[in-house]
Amino acid sequence: MNASPQPFHRPPQDQEVLGELLHSLSQPLTSLRCSLELSIEEVAGQQQEAVSVALEQAERVIGLVKLMREYLDAELALPPPQSVALAPVLRAVVEQLSSVAAVRQVRLQLVGTCAATIPVAETRLRLALQYLIGVLIETQQPNREITLRLKENSSESVLWAQVAGDASTDPQSRRGPVSGTLRKVKLAIASRMLESAGASLVFDDRDRSGFVLRIPRSPDASRPAELLI
Repeated sequence: MNASPQPFHRPPQDQEVLGELLHSLSQPLTSLRCSLELSIEEVAGQQQEAVSVALEQAERVIGLVKLMREYLDAELALPPPQSVALAPVLRAVVEQLSSVAAVRQVRLQLVGTCAATIPVAETRLRLALQYLIGVLIETQQPNREITLRLKENSSESVLWAQVAGDASTDPQSRRGPVSGTLRKVKLAIASRMLESAGASLVFDDRDRSGFVLRIPRSPDASRPAELLI
């Protein structure tokens, strides 16, 4: 495993300009999507198929713009908010993504406990965990099992993602270049959000889907009851 590279921080004025440009770009794209959604009901045959393809492409570009904005926001130097407990947010994310995993015939479970808190907004922590675990689910083939293990010692808490099951087929080979790019961006966003809050995130060398997240333990943290899903 190799540590993630340190993020490059742009000057604040550049961040503001890029943010405004992305916001300006998202408005016409949203209008285009709405127009295509209305048009698809008014045409038939090959025209309807062409409009459907255009709508799919518009939604993909809108998704890319959203990720670009999140990537930009992830490197903003914000004042540290009140620390958020990792365990309850992680549990909520696992419960949310369990149905997604089930559709892909992947088992997702969370085992263990920790008292870690992270100085990051809860919305950012939730999004980072959604991207980390979501990418992990997406890159698995059926009949595999993802176990998220929470552990802690006197100095830190650790979230370790482990995958078990048949690995005879490389899931990466069954995905297109666009999907691979989206996964990389999502992992980069998660890295920036978590590392800016003082955590250490290390990815699996093979496909950057497995990961180990380390959070320095707060001195006054108390140990909650064991967490098991």
